[in-house]
Amino acid sequence: MSDIEIKRDNKGKIYSHVRKKWLVETPEETVRQEYLLVLVNDYQFSLDQISEEMDLTGRGSASARADFVLWRTTQDKVDENAPSIIVECKSDNVTIRTADYDQGENYARIVGAPFFVTHNSRETKYWRVKKDKVPGYTEEIENIPHGNASDKDIEELLKKLRAFKEKEFADLLHQCHNIIRNREKKDPAAAFDEIAKVLFTKVYVERQLLTRRSKTNLFTVDVLKSQLSENPLDTLFQQTKDHYSTDKIFDEDERINLKPATGEEIVRKLEKYNLSDTSEDVKGVAFERFLGRTFRGEIGQFFTPRTIVEFMVHMLDPQEGEIVCDPASGSGGFLIRVFEIVRESILADADKQYNRFKEEIEADKSLAEEERAKRLKAKYEDIRSNLDQSVEGSRLWKLSNRCIYGTDANDRMARTSKMNMIMHGDGHGGVHHHDGFLNVNGIFEGRFDIILTNPPFGANVEPSDKILPSEIEVSPAAERRYLAEYGELYRESQDRVKAHVNKPIASMFKLPATEKSKIKTELLFIERCLDLLKPGGRMGIVLPEGIFNNPSLTRVREFTEDRAFLLAVVSLPAETFVSSGASVKCSLLFLKKFTSEEEEKFAGIRKASFSEVDEKYFFEIDEETKRLKDEIEDAKSTSGKTKRTVLQKELREYLKRMNNLKSDEARQLAKSRFPYSIFMYEAEHVGISATGEEDTNELGPGTKLPENVTRSCIEWYEIYKNDPNDLAGTSSL
Repeated sequence: MSDIEIKRDNKGKIYSHVRKKWLVETPEETVRQEYLLVLVNDYQFSLDQISEEMDLTGRGSASARADFVLWRTTQDKVDENAPSIIVECKSDNVTIRTADYDQGENYARIVGAPFFVTHNSRETKYWRVKKDKVPGYTEEIENIPHGNASDKDIEELLKKLRAFKEKEFADLLHQCHNIIRNREKKDPAAAFDEIAKVLFTKVYVERQLLTRRSKTNLFTVDVLKSQLSENPLDTLFQQTKDHYSTDKIFDEDERINLKPATGEEIVRKLEKYNLSDTSEDVKGVAFERFLGRTFRGEIGQFFTPRTIVEFMVHMLDPQEGEIVCDPASGSGGFLIRVFEIVRESILADADKQYNRFKEEIEADKSLAEEERAKRLKAKYEDIRSNLDQSVEGSRLWKLSNRCIYGTDANDRMARTSKMNMIMHGDGHGGVHHHDGFLNVNGIFEGRFDIILTNPPFGANVEPSDKILPSEIEVSPAAERRYLAEYGELYRESQDRVKAHVNKPIASMFKLPATEKSKIKTELLFIERCLDLLKPGGRMGIVLPEGIFNNPSLTRVREFTEDRAFLLAVVSLPAETFVSSGASVKCSLLFLKKFTSEEEEKFAGIRKASFSEVDEKYFFEIDEETKRLKDEIEDAKSTSGKTKRTVLQKELREYLKRMNNLKSDEARQLAKSRFPYSIFMYEAEHVGISATGEEDTNELGPGTKLPENVTRSCIEWYEIYKNDPNDLAGTSSL
């Protein structure tokens, strides 16, 4: 069976190999004919096994026509037996969801086909119809039978054709981890490193297949065994590493440190799963489950449960063009979810643009069919070109290369984050192994619209933690690149750090009492995140609950209030992070940094308030201070040293007490003149139990609410934003 290829004429028409005629080339027709190539060239269906635009009802209804109907054999088609597969094609760019493609299932049920395929410009999904279930009940599967599949082939496929569930993937990764630990005698972290390399290699091979750069799946035991090299899996890893060499994900001398037999066993476990076709949600949740089980407590502290990530990202509602950073990115959960949500909004907007244009064109009855198709195709190609992630300047290129940034001080987690982002579609270039308190690449003060982070808790930034020259070294080539991308702001940001080389990290910040004092890591991250935000930027941060109510941390709260509006505080149940190895009760803080105008206004109000309070207590303090000083002077000659010491202490304590009183009163006065309210919510169920199992979730969005909860937290927050006075549970600042 010979391959077919797309045929076009110079009159705006495309050839249908199945219908054997030229058709006006609309974008929808292009998608259909290009997928026909896949069915014939890749799945080995003959043209005689396929019908195109087939009426499935016998009534000639245009709305009941399947794009493709496929039979197991040519004879089955001739005999009008039930077909095997129904294919529905669309020109959409959005992620395929079952509800959007229920037409494919309906068609399959009408003709008794056991499989249907949903295909659009972005992806393809495969489904199995469950005839013993009601309409709407389908199973997503990994593939469909080939055109020349035998009964035995289909029987084998039916045994394994099922959706790749996250628990299954997590268990599979855990099995691979145990194989490496047992056979190679490696500790958990070292075994994880090897799995990371193997997974990374597999994703690379699948990308090569998807882009047609490779016709053979090199990630199989059979192919690896046919290689002559000493360690074929490592050879494949070296090719992968070379492809991503500019990202410096792995060291130059890094290799897969597994015996060939161990590598073969891992490949055997993984080869039947296609990670590129596997849902990104499935991969993400599975990877998090695996991380939690494998590292619990050691690396688990970097893992934020997906339900919390989902909620925090939606609370801040990232938009196209906004620049996002996580300065303690861990496995990349926040950055990945932002990337996914913004990408979906871009793709959905592209479809809206096209559909609006299509409505306008179709409403113009003066246009001939060929002219209408020509204009539709031109518009569609223009929109699609602006979605090509490989084209510099396109909407998705900007999202991947100019909007997502992160750092992590742990090299293993930074590497994991990069790999995780590549698996999810990219955005990894802005992620670095670097101290989150120091500037690197595009991560510097005043640059970000959104900060989302779960910083490490409990540790201290010590006076001995100094900025080393090696930590801020940048090659001349990289510096030229960064200057070209970010301008003089980049140079200024680097100069600020260089001025503190060999000094304590804390010397760059205002919160530490002195350069020589230590400070909790999470407290310094609050200041770092505020510094990174643009004026008007938004932040969501996970913090230990003590920061919100510990009297000794009043200064930290005031520092934050002086720079930003506190939007919301959401208290989490104590067990939220237990499955990740942490027992600290936490809350989520959401804030918006003052704009320049707001900062100036608040500073003016604060200054006036302090002056007013100073004036109020001036005479009282002056009089009492004078009285005590006079008594101290008298005591020098009459009462001796003891009374003088007592009076001096009394003066100091009085002045301290009055300064605190004035400060508190002035702050309250300033707040009353710069009023706003804070949304506050105490959650009991957040989607994850203490053992890491799925639970009801009152946070939202779109979650299974507990029985006694009528609205999710995010729904209440939307109501609150529209009218803060309409809700109980808010607190005046």
